[in-house]
Amino acid sequence: MKTTQRLLVVFAAALVLMSSTGCSKLKARDHLNKGVQAYKNSKFEQAIDHFQQAVALDPTLINARLYLATAFAQQYIPGADTPDNNRFAEQAIDSYKQVLQVDPKNINSIKGIAYLYLQMKKFPLSKEFYMKASAADPNDPEPYYSVAVIDWTQTYVPRQEERAKLGMKPEDSLPAKDKKVCAAVKEKNSANVQEGIDNLNKALKLRPDYDDAMAYLNLMYRERADIQCDDLAARSADLKTADEWVDKTMATKKAKAEKQPAGGIVMDQKQ
Repeated sequence: MKTTQRLLVVFAAALVLMSSTGCSKLKARDHLNKGVQAYKNSKFEQAIDHFQQAVALDPTLINARLYLATAFAQQYIPGADTPDNNRFAEQAIDSYKQVLQVDPKNINSIKGIAYLYLQMKKFPLSKEFYMKASAADPNDPEPYYSVAVIDWTQTYVPRQEERAKLGMKPEDSLPAKDKKVCAAVKEKNSANVQEGIDNLNKALKLRPDYDDAMAYLNLMYRERADIQCDDLAARSADLKTADEWVDKTMATKKAKAEKQPAGGIVMDQKQ
């Protein structure tokens, strides 16, 4: 008799637990829905509160964590380097990383982290996550493009700094001004320049009309041209290739524009 009573108590406790768990999940989904509505109305602080409550009630609710990360990211202002502003980015990144603990290949979280690190100018971390995005979805051209943008930034800025130190004009060539400086910049930048070109070609293979990638190929070949140093033929060839990519970019943009429907209101004409 006592054994039967114990089993009844255990069964009753299990029912209470299941009921409590089910109730928490329902409340979590209610907060998620309310948060989505607040988010759509640009009430981000209110949305964040609902998403946080949803996560607290049901830690397995991935959509709530994704929305929470996105809401934090919406509060972040790129370029405003203040503790409060950076905190929004860090909170968004932390929320995305919590999603990745459950779903390591969640592409939205990986790209979200990469983008935020890019805006914070944390280029090595941004590149790391864009490369993870490429590994998770090799057919997406955008992470390849984004890695190349970082590569260009990491080569252009130090090269321009060296040019400024030498008092160079825009039309001056680096090797003609100082071959020793050119050699140092070449050693520092060559790997990133080549990586950028390779990634842009991957992006274009996946999206042949990717005009932004074409524009950056122009920039990357100009980067390489200015560090060819003693190889004048290679410098000339790179500048020629850069000009060709300018032409391809303009032609592609024009073709896209021509495909767009004409604007304005078309009035019905009486026959």
